[in-house]
Amino acid sequence: MRRHGPEALVWRRRVAILAGAILTGLVALLFAHLSDLAGETFLHIIARWWWAPLIASPLGFASIVWLTRRLAPAAAGSGMPQVMAASRDPDHGLDRLISARTVIVKFVLTIAAVLFGASVGREGPTVQLSAAIMGYAHRMLAIPLRASVYIAGGAAGVAAAFNTPLAGIAFAIEELAAAYEQRMSLLVMAAVLIAGMVSLGLAGDYVYFGVMRQTLSVREAMIAAPVAGCLGGLAGGTFSRLMLAAGATAWAPMARLRKRPVLLASACGLVVAITGVATGLTWGTGYQTANAVIAGADVPLWFGGTKLVATLATAISGLPGGIFAPSLSVGAGIGDMLRSVFPGYPSGAIVLLGMIAYFTGVVRAPLTAVIIISETTASRGLLLPLLATALIADFAAQLVCKERLYHGLSRRFEMKPSPAEDVPAERR
Repeated sequence: MRRHGPEALVWRRRVAILAGAILTGLVALLFAHLSDLAGETFLHIIARWWWAPLIASPLGFASIVWLTRRLAPAAAGSGMPQVMAASRDPDHGLDRLISARTVIVKFVLTIAAVLFGASVGREGPTVQLSAAIMGYAHRMLAIPLRASVYIAGGAAGVAAAFNTPLAGIAFAIEELAAAYEQRMSLLVMAAVLIAGMVSLGLAGDYVYFGVMRQTLSVREAMIAAPVAGCLGGLAGGTFSRLMLAAGATAWAPMARLRKRPVLLASACGLVVAITGVATGLTWGTGYQTANAVIAGADVPLWFGGTKLVATLATAISGLPGGIFAPSLSVGAGIGDMLRSVFPGYPSGAIVLLGMIAYFTGVVRAPLTAVIIISETTASRGLLLPLLATALIADFAAQLVCKERLYHGLSRRFEMKPSPAEDVPAERR
């Protein structure tokens, strides 16, 4: 009974995985619904008062950062760096970086950030929420916490956020896990598939960006993939370098602003507001714009650059919120620029090359990027061109930024042992 009964460790672990994955799927759907509602509310407001963001966004950014630092400092930013840092110290990670207080604050303030027009996504926060859910499910059933628990939760979050189970597995292996454990494979796949089934059952069988059936010939792919990979990879690497430098540079103006985080957030909010009011296209995740570009709609050539500026300002501000969806939107803008370079090529396919190139340049996870783009657009006929573009973009991004973005950010959340933990065991 101890080994095989209902109270045995193996059965408790299975119950924890099942319960955590189901709850992850439900929370991800609720998060997506509320985020979309907040984005629609913001668009209704600016349609009536175009000037409102010039006042509301700086004040909103400052208020959200003040609340974040006061209530849960670990809720700032994407959420993926926190999960990486927590996986290095699983027990303390659940109490600090992905605690219940932290993820609740993250949930509420990310939605608030969308309501104030911030260029944020919900995918990174969903990863942090999902890792916490999986961690608490294991703790409640008295199961020892391992790094694989958080990695499985985070992967389930990616799968539920995008409705992309394969991308969740790839992301766990390529980005979240510094060292892949053999035991982790079953845990990750079980959590991802269960969370994906919950999302699929409640939200329906949808493709995130819609179905895109265009393909490229071998000759077209050999010409377009290197160009897209170099351009998108360099742009994505530049974003990562600026993002990492903002938190470490000794440049006097930035160093002074880092000491006044609320003032920094207000200044970033003003940049986002001015960019949004001037263009009308850089608010929120950018999902609608990216979707329209893939479908063949034209956007101004400057869209990709201005969306990058809005996303960088939002990320530097310290607001809770991710960069996955905004990065795909920036990539769509780069893809739209490439359409003018290759006018005779299938336009939707060229846009996807731009998206995957920039996204890979930012996150430096080419396999994850390929699977996310192929699953969110059902573009399986483009797998080889997408993979070639991603690999070239990964190489190009390294020329600009040697360090991977999420790994660099995760070091800012590394937990220092308390004074009691510094004392050797034999002297306690």
